[in-house]
Amino acid sequence: MMGFKAFHSAVATIAGIEVAHMIRKDQFTANGITAFQQFAALAA
Repeated sequence: MMGFKAFHSAVATIAGIEVAHMIRKDQFTANGITAFQQFAALAA
């Protein structure tokens, strides 16, 4: 792997990966929305 050029990029990528894992494990309440909609709301 080439690595990250900026610390901010690394933090954002790792945070996104962790959120995706949490959604997949159903650790968030669904509230009637899809996993993608929930991810998009958290990423915004």
